[in-house]
Amino acid sequence: MDGQDKKFNSKIILAMLIAVIIGILIAFFYSYAQSRTKIAFLNQEKALLIKDINLMKADVDRLSALDEVNEIELESSKFRVQQLLDSVGRLNFTVERLREFKSELSRLGAKNDSLMLKNNFLRYNNMVLSEKYAETKQKLEELKGASNSMAVADQSQKDKTKELDSEPKIKSYLQLRNSEGGGFRERNERPIRTNKASIIQKLRGCVTVEADPEAIDEERIIYLQFLGPDMRVIEDNANTITVNGNVYSKRIKLLLKSENIIVCDFITIPEGSLKEGIYTLNIFEDERLLTNTEFQLK
Repeated sequence: MDGQDKKFNSKIILAMLIAVIIGILIAFFYSYAQSRTKIAFLNQEKALLIKDINLMKADVDRLSALDEVNEIELESSKFRVQQLLDSVGRLNFTVERLREFKSELSRLGAKNDSLMLKNNFLRYNNMVLSEKYAETKQKLEELKGASNSMAVADQSQKDKTKELDSEPKIKSYLQLRNSEGGGFRERNERPIRTNKASIIQKLRGCVTVEADPEAIDEERIIYLQFLGPDMRVIEDNANTITVNGNVYSKRIKLLLKSENIIVCDFITIPEGSLKEGIYTLNIFEDERLLTNTEFQLK
């Protein structure tokens, strides 16, 4: 709830900032448009005044040369010309002030651009933080679910082990040795052994079954269980075998002989689906763990 409130407050602040910026832009551009119109009008008036003054000066000079006007009229005309020149000077002063305002408007526009960039940067940071928060929350949920699943599986395994230990030891289980696990990739339809996790396409488990003179020609079933670094069961072509709630990777049927048997079998996995780490191969018979081994993939 705190995260949503913060997100909502951030959106309100951003909306207010954008509204203020838009208002400033509208005021600046409106003032700028009025200034341009006034400058153009004053420039036109200035040109007309200068033209009229030049005409009047020409007339005064012509009248002075011809002596067609008296001295009083000449002085009056010169005074009026001087007044007009003073007016033109004041007009120049107004134009300079407008140019200064235009420069100030340009500076304010640059400042507005800087504020827009900062606003975009803040919005981007807010988006990145939101994504990281959602990703972290999802990972926490996944880890919580995995922890609960492992706890349930561990308790179930303990219960099964206790039940098996309490049963009378009547059945003789297979004697296994030399268990081995490893990774392989295919080249020209031939398996090539490798320990590079990213290119492995198959996992192989091997074990030697010792001969039992009292169990010749008996059929037995063993189960291979490959566990990843996160202790999850690795599936064979997205398929798993479940027996009484226990999950295995591969089921192998054996026919016992009078000599030792070397048993090997593969499970197929998508290339690139494995990660670096320590992998475990467990071998079961009738839910009883007979042997296990570890191997590392890089």
